[in-house]
Amino acid sequence: MTTDVRVLRPDDWEAWFGGLELAFGGVPEPEEARAFFRDITEFERSLAVWDGERIVGSAGAFSFRMTVPGGAAVPTAGVTMVSVASTHRRRGVLTSMMRRQLDDVRALGEPLAVLTASEPAIYGRFGYGVSTQRLGAAIRTDQVSLQLPPGVDAFTLRLADPAEPEVLAACEAVYARQVPGRPGMLARRPGWERQGVVDPAAERSGASARQCLLAERDGELVGYARYRLRPEWDASDSPTGVVAVDDLEATEPAAYAALCRFLFDLDLMTTVSLPNRPADDAWQHLVSDIRRCSVRLRDGLHLRPVEVGAALAARTYAVDVDVVLDVSDPFCPWNTGRWRLSGGPAGAVCERTDAPAELSLSVRELGSAYLGGFSLAGLAAAGRVREERPGALARTALAFSGTVAPWLPHGF
Repeated sequence: MTTDVRVLRPDDWEAWFGGLELAFGGVPEPEEARAFFRDITEFERSLAVWDGERIVGSAGAFSFRMTVPGGAAVPTAGVTMVSVASTHRRRGVLTSMMRRQLDDVRALGEPLAVLTASEPAIYGRFGYGVSTQRLGAAIRTDQVSLQLPPGVDAFTLRLADPAEPEVLAACEAVYARQVPGRPGMLARRPGWERQGVVDPAAERSGASARQCLLAERDGELVGYARYRLRPEWDASDSPTGVVAVDDLEATEPAAYAALCRFLFDLDLMTTVSLPNRPADDAWQHLVSDIRRCSVRLRDGLHLRPVEVGAALAARTYAVDVDVVLDVSDPFCPWNTGRWRLSGGPAGAVCERTDAPAELSLSVRELGSAYLGGFSLAGLAAAGRVREERPGALARTALAFSGTVAPWLPHGF
């Protein structure tokens, strides 16, 4: 088979996106969603694989800056729109796109690449490791109560049109204030704020249009929630509605609790659904009975260091660390070898070395541990990290740990 990987031309976007839709089940996206996706497509970073006159593969990347431990916003490639036509599976199409893409990312000087996976088993062979988790819950608000902190009555709550320009801008400013404080969050480029308000009627599945609740104090927005209401009744005509929460952001604990109280108290609703929250989200410490919340964890962000030295030097570390890492990376061999990481809470340096290795691991495990969401000690217990010098693992695992759980608040 002869295929050709090319940069996507704007004139080919419809065919390119149509192939992506077909690969994901063949259901066309609503026009509102398609318009958003076209607007945010970075054509110079989008690839199409051609077999003659037909596009048989797609892959793209967004230019993000992602928060890493210590608060730095690091240039990061957000890998997206990956598909292979069903007629061309197992023929090297995906490998050719991943090869070209990672070479391009390296040339752009981005030390990290991230993605969300429709099938998590696919991307480990290209060096991606699960780096964050998303906490989901279905909270029975008819069976639990909230234990609220002081100050929740200091805020004015009001409903607003989520797509109204001033509301959208104010909510985006609240989001932006949160980004430096949590690894994995993305500093969004202009246009990305629209993702939270794209609301095709065809995708509501019996729920209301998206609603927006604002929490204000002295006229300043300090928090917001975007959600849908799905009214339901059981066989005895008792209400069993669901509040499906898409976004929940607040700049201080009392404002967060005030938003939760509103969402938990809505008439005719007995469940609050939270599909994607940080693993350490505060609602877990507000509810009276965690067993009535149907908690579940799923993989979130998959991360790959593209340049190991630059990636490890870009973040800080919980305690001082001086360790030699022996990294294997068959897909990006420029990373393979020994690296000396020296750093701490104030910063770090990571350079090549000939010194003996103290820990051995692949770039995939490095990706999993990078944001602090998974422990090197846990990976070692699974046989995926090897301690070469006694004592090196415990100190390095502690150094890589974080104070808050890393989290990706939305897909891309």
